[in-house]
Amino acid sequence: MASYLDPRSGRTWPLDTPRWCGDAREPLLLTPLPGISRDDIAPVRSIWRYAAALPFLPAAPITMGEGCTPLVEMRLGEGTALAKCEWFMPTGSFKDRGASVMLSLLREQGVRAVLEDSSGNGGAAVSAYAAAGGMQAEIYVPASTSPAKTVQSRAAGASITLVPGSRQDCAEAAEAAAERIFYASHNWHPFFLEGTKTLAYELWEDLGFRAPDNVIVPCGAGSNVLGLWLGFTELLRAGQVAKLPRIWASQPANCGPIARAALGLPEQEARPTIAEGTAIAKPLRLPECLRALRESEGGAVLTEESEIAEAALALARRGVYVEPTCAQAAAAFTKLLDQGRIAARETTVVLLTGTGLKATPRFAEMLGVEI
Repeated sequence: MASYLDPRSGRTWPLDTPRWCGDAREPLLLTPLPGISRDDIAPVRSIWRYAAALPFLPAAPITMGEGCTPLVEMRLGEGTALAKCEWFMPTGSFKDRGASVMLSLLREQGVRAVLEDSSGNGGAAVSAYAAAGGMQAEIYVPASTSPAKTVQSRAAGASITLVPGSRQDCAEAAEAAAERIFYASHNWHPFFLEGTKTLAYELWEDLGFRAPDNVIVPCGAGSNVLGLWLGFTELLRAGQVAKLPRIWASQPANCGPIARAALGLPEQEARPTIAEGTAIAKPLRLPECLRALRESEGGAVLTEESEIAEAALALARRGVYVEPTCAQAAAAFTKLLDQGRIAARETTVVLLTGTGLKATPRFAEMLGVEI
């Protein structure tokens, strides 16, 4: 039987009691799971085709067909990569994977109202999946957030609470509010990672039941880095792949604490970045992310603002309209090739995690257009 696990102390807690952290606010994972084989894949077109890899199966999952996103061969600079088009999701970002699994578990456990802190894709996903599951959602956002960024959550029926101060102040206010409403945080709840790990299973199936050589991930708090590591580790444990793919975390040079730690660089004060979805100054799971990069024999890349903007516009001019946040992964692909850290002959997946429709003001700035 799986349990909640504090990976830093080894302490465990049973899954049957809803919790988002350890008793002393430790970030949790789950105890290791055995993985599945191709025979365990269910004949449904969503992430729930890999339900056998989860430690629970709800009677009625909250699903809107998330997952099964295209994997498209694409020329990027001087190399060719496989672009995983994660913006092909109901709310326009990869976070639907985590929201579907996390909220399905919580509803099964009797939770009917949830709190999230996010002004972007996480809040939109939790709001939408809560609405689809007949649950109430309250989203905390910094008071300085543009109203345009919360329209999607408001449209889904979520209530928005504006919190004075920084993004960190907002997160701390949400943690304090967990005394009155369940904190279904995409950064804290381990079952969100159980949702993002379906990406590993999906890539395995996309590639004819083998692992790619590399996966380049736009990284903020690290949910995709950890999801890929968890999923491919399970597949390795189950004897379904011969090795882990090398996981590469791409972060903006203006705010890249995970990448800086992986590269052995000193800490640096965060600065604004156009890759705002990855601007997480104090990631909760830094040690776990570093372990995932180390065990996969991957690493990290820091991308400059000009490189991110150039990659976003280059993708858009070939019809691929994605957020600058994830376009940095395409910029990282070029840098890794140029540095000889990956090879052109290898199978490399570049994750494109969110639609450019959510970054219209950013593109207007880059194009010098008023809106």
